[in-house]
Amino acid sequence: METDIYTAESLIKKDRLIIYTGLVIIVALAWAYMFHLDNEMRSMDMSIAHMMPSMQIWDFTKFLLMFVMWIVMMVAMMLPSAAPTAIIFAGVYKKRKKEDKPFVPLGIFLVGYFTIWTVFSLIATVAQMLLQQAALLSPMMVSTSSILGGAILLAAGLFQFTSLKHACLNQCRNPIEFLSKEWREGSAGAFIMGIKHGYFCVGCCWMLMALLFVAGVMNLLWVAAIALFVLVEKVLPYPIWTSRVGGILLILWGLWMLVRTSIF
Repeated sequence: METDIYTAESLIKKDRLIIYTGLVIIVALAWAYMFHLDNEMRSMDMSIAHMMPSMQIWDFTKFLLMFVMWIVMMVAMMLPSAAPTAIIFAGVYKKRKKEDKPFVPLGIFLVGYFTIWTVFSLIATVAQMLLQQAALLSPMMVSTSSILGGAILLAAGLFQFTSLKHACLNQCRNPIEFLSKEWREGSAGAFIMGIKHGYFCVGCCWMLMALLFVAGVMNLLWVAAIALFVLVEKVLPYPIWTSRVGGILLILWGLWMLVRTSIF
């Protein structure tokens, strides 16, 4: 199997454009939905008032809309950094298909991957609901508390130095090693591999996603900045230094917010 994975990396080069195009379309659709929702939130006219009720009122419709928003946002933010693993997975089955062996679509792996992020999205939606009901988030989903914002920034910065962060990041940065160790046959195996890869990605990035509560859950510049940092951590060289520099900046920012609050 390890040989198949290494061979797949070279075979998939011919089909890389097709796969990347498909992934780019998915990400583009997710971002298009977020831009659409952001425009509606900014207009806040009566025609869409039912989509953004007052921050204290959470009925089933609002919870479902916010849950879907989180899922779409995770697709937009996390699919680019999961692409290297997805491409190698597709390459293995491309090779097997040519050998008339059982074929498993890439989509099954991705469904498993985003199953974990869907669970995370559910938790994030509940957290958003509780924070808004406590008046710690505005109707535009921006933190109204410098103490809360500073604490999240500080916690996210400290997390960048933990062994859990770097253990999970290492799994996300090495798709060949991950697939070699975790390979399972068949559709069920692909789904489980997707879940395990999603588990490592959530373990690596969950505190970075909590930063969305600081500057705004639907602040698209903030969303893009976090997504870019996640991609840089997973793809570019020197991940430890990238994480540490990011962690130091977050710690300093968090301390500044907390000190400013205590002074003023």
